[in-house]
Amino acid sequence: MGNCLGSSEKLTAEIVPHGGATAYPTVRLHGSPNSIVAAYIGFANLPNTIPPEVVPTTRPSPEPPSSTARVGRSAWIRPVTQQVGAGAEWGSRDALVQFIDARFPDLSAIGGGEEETTTASLMVRVTRLQHKSMTWHVERMVRWGEDLATRGGRKAVDPKVGSWRMEMRKFGKSYSEVLEVMMEHARMEETVLFPILDAADRGLCKAAKEEHARDLPIMNGIKEIIKSIEVLESSSPKYRDVLYTLSARLKSLQGQCKQHFMEEDLDLLPLMEAMELSKEQDESALEECFHVMQGTHNRLLKFLLEGLSPHDAMQYLDLIGKCRDKGRMEFMLRKIVE
Repeated sequence: MGNCLGSSEKLTAEIVPHGGATAYPTVRLHGSPNSIVAAYIGFANLPNTIPPEVVPTTRPSPEPPSSTARVGRSAWIRPVTQQVGAGAEWGSRDALVQFIDARFPDLSAIGGGEEETTTASLMVRVTRLQHKSMTWHVERMVRWGEDLATRGGRKAVDPKVGSWRMEMRKFGKSYSEVLEVMMEHARMEETVLFPILDAADRGLCKAAKEEHARDLPIMNGIKEIIKSIEVLESSSPKYRDVLYTLSARLKSLQGQCKQHFMEEDLDLLPLMEAMELSKEQDESALEECFHVMQGTHNRLLKFLLEGLSPHDAMQYLDLIGKCRDKGRMEFMLRKIVE
């Protein structure tokens, strides 16, 4: 974790134990919720089951204010059964990291995700990570669609999902979010990535653009099927058939996405590396990427990061941390905390 924190921003970490033999502790962070450090710690060092608290404050204090904000997903640390002592620490980044690391199990065996070399193009890194996230989300929708078709109008076993109608609304909302991320990603490639490649070899990205156009009808078709399911009565004779159609279309979309992303990862992105952009050109392209995708990154950044392993999520936060527009960077980070 320590190697990822390049900022000099100050936070206070406070370990707050819970009662009971198997209770897990909370780590409460005092400082700016917009800090890149807060975002890193939220993703790298806190268990999913106990969301961390980031408490805005002007100076370190072991006594937290009454209002707190939540940091979203993720964890390299898994929940543990042993008790962890209480305490507080503030000061340098290294002191904070050592304080948290000393109270949790060794993280050396916990990780996930592929390492990117430090020389990898920023645009290559951000594109590959987005591909990973979208692949995970599409796979999730496929599994969910299969389960809906199998149940055929019966509510889920888990009562937290709600009634069948409630679940279908959640399914529709989740698919809309996947669709929005995919559309903005395609727009980013067409307006930022492809022109850079076409400048070196005209017509190089023609096939990739055609793939984007071919994916659009099936993506919009799935959206229409979901709308029809939401208004159909589950007792209708056609209901189960429509659910199976939905499941089949999602699988087709998954196949198309897998092929499309694989072709870009294996063919186009290595060419991007071969262009050997200058540091200035690469950083400018990354900045433009976040500008084009500001809709999803302002509202759906947590959703995008959910599709990444904790390690890859931290890599993505690294890229956000390189954003030259610090106002935009802080706004994106604030959406993780809220």
